[in-house]
Amino acid sequence: MTQHIESPRPSDDPKVTLRSPAELAAALPYLCGFHPDDSILMIALHGERGRFGGRARLGIPRDAAEWPGAAQQLAECLVNGSEQRGARPDAIVLFLVQEPAPGEDPHQVAERLRPLAQRLRIACGTLDVPVVEALCVSSGRWWSYCCPDSERFPREGIGITQSGDSVMAAAAAYAGLRITGSLKETEERLTPPPPGAPASAARADALDAAAAALVPRMLERDDSDEVRRTTLRLLREALERFRAATPVGEGPEADSDDDALLDDDEAASMILGLQDRATRDEAAEWMDPPHTDPAVRLWRALARRCVEPYHEHAAAPLTLAGWVAWSAGDEATARVAFGRALHLAPDYTFARLLHAAVNNGLSPEPLRRYLRRQSVARARRAALFTARRGPAGSAGRGPGRRSPGVRRARTRR
Repeated sequence: MTQHIESPRPSDDPKVTLRSPAELAAALPYLCGFHPDDSILMIALHGERGRFGGRARLGIPRDAAEWPGAAQQLAECLVNGSEQRGARPDAIVLFLVQEPAPGEDPHQVAERLRPLAQRLRIACGTLDVPVVEALCVSSGRWWSYCCPDSERFPREGIGITQSGDSVMAAAAAYAGLRITGSLKETEERLTPPPPGAPASAARADALDAAAAALVPRMLERDDSDEVRRTTLRLLREALERFRAATPVGEGPEADSDDDALLDDDEAASMILGLQDRATRDEAAEWMDPPHTDPAVRLWRALARRCVEPYHEHAAAPLTLAGWVAWSAGDEATARVAFGRALHLAPDYTFARLLHAAVNNGLSPEPLRRYLRRQSVARARRAALFTARRGPAGSAGRGPGRRSPGVRRARTRR
């Protein structure tokens, strides 16, 4: 199960009043930043007017035996997280989103998930926070678990407004917000093909060869700096290719074009090189225009190359993709990328720190300023080193070399 705890929206977001379950259902993708699927979504409400606060999302457990524990966990995470940010919720709005299984109709989905909705309402009630509305959304229709009046809410449900002229759609257009597709589509753009896919075997072979060649060198104090420099050179060259090749459209077609910009051996070398913390941290500096879009595309493409048994190696490019997305204001994509990184490598420190920061409503700007200062300082050191060497290139320690007594290999964390 993937869990996301989201902070309240900034206070300068456009103000929108949602007056009915129908408007809540139509607003769902704008509240998430994507079209959620197979999800429990809970939103905290504050004050008499029900101002939206923090959000918590969890994949719907397939085993109904897990529903009581999941309900209690999600309710506690949302309430406790809201309290840590200074405001206990006064109420909660609940969504259950799932498409029908083969042979199932949307109404059957709503009925099958009714016990889960009840578990969630009880879990919130035990924390003294009522659920004022609970909706099931399936196949473009919605049902209310709080208002089961058959005349107002028929068995077949009520269609969700798709015209784009809802109050939430208008506010999102005004604010320049866009929906990035469904949650499943966003995750697929970060996920390698299955083991049986045509390209998987060749990519695994390339990663095997890169691991055999690079890992021993990364652990050797005399070779690790050279591996780092080579990796960053390859990444810069790839970044320039991605910048020059503007994708047409979005989704799988654009991703396929991006995949074609990398060969297997080159991609494998970059993936292994990014397991070095210093290399990854320097690559994180590419978060400002004109790097932003090509960097996200490059990190996604490298994450898609991490086929079995190298899935865990995707944590570095996934976290970089999330960092650049968050830095550019796309919190929804950032959360998905960080969540997938932590699913693959739960102890990956960089992803855990950034995930916590975005979920606690922090701004990325302090880290952006720090990385900019690091980039400037590195450029100055390189210029000073070049000046000291002189035009003849006298002998001496290269840039970034440490004395043997204090040098040690950096490992991924």
